Amino acid sequence: MKIRSTAGAVLALGVLAAACLPAAAQQKPPAATVDTAVATAPGKAIGAHTVKTTATITAIDAATREVKMKRQDGKEISMVLSEEVRNFETLKVGDKVSVQYTQAVALDLKKGGGGKANMETGEALKRSEPGQKPGGEAVRQVSVLADVMEVNKKKKEVTIKGPQGNLVDLAIEDPEQLKNIKKGDQIEAVYAEAVAVTVEPATK
Repeated sequence: MKIRSTAGAVLALGVLAAACLPAAAQQKPPAATVDTAVATAPGKAIGAHTVKTTATITAIDAATREVKMKRQDGKEISMVLSEEVRNFETLKVGDKVSVQYTQAVALDLKKGGGGKANMETGEALKRSEPGQKPGGEAVRQVSVLADVMEVNKKKKEVTIKGPQGNLVDLAIEDPEQLKNIKKGDQIEAVYAEAVAVTVEPATK
C-alpha cells in the first residue's frame, strides 16, 4: 500500500491527538478507555489496541493559536495548533475534543518463502472541510516481508531477517504456532496506526 498525503497535516493531526491522550495510554489510566483484542489461527495472528479519550476546550488565544483543554481526568493541557489544522477560527471555549487512537499488527506465515524481502509504507489523511470544526482521520501503515532465519523452540523465539539485513527475534508463546514455522519460511507483518479527532460544539 502506497498512499501519499500532506505530511505536515498528518503530523498536525497527530500532535492534536497526542495532547489529549494520556502519557501512559497503554497502562489503562482513568483518563481514557482502552480496548485490546487478540486473535490467532494456524500461521496467522492479529492484535489491536485502541485508546479513546476526550477533552474540553477552556481557553483559546487566536493570536498565537494556543488552545488550552481539560482532559476527562481533570488534567489541564495546552498546545499551539499549526496552520495545517484547518478551520481554527471555528473553535470555541466549551467545545469537546474526542480522540481515538488505534494500533494494530497482523502476522501471516508464508510457508516455503520464495518472495523477496521488502518493506512498504504509506499514509492517508482526511481533514475537515472548510467551515467545519477542526478534525479528521490519519492512517499510517508499514508492511514488511521478512525471511525466517532460525527457530529456537527452547527459547520460544523465531529470528527473522528484514529487507535491510537487520535481524529481529520474535517471541512465539503458542507452541502450535512455533511448531508450524520452519527456517526458509517468510513472515509478512503489517503494522498500522490510526488517529481520529472530532470536535463537537459546546453545549448551550
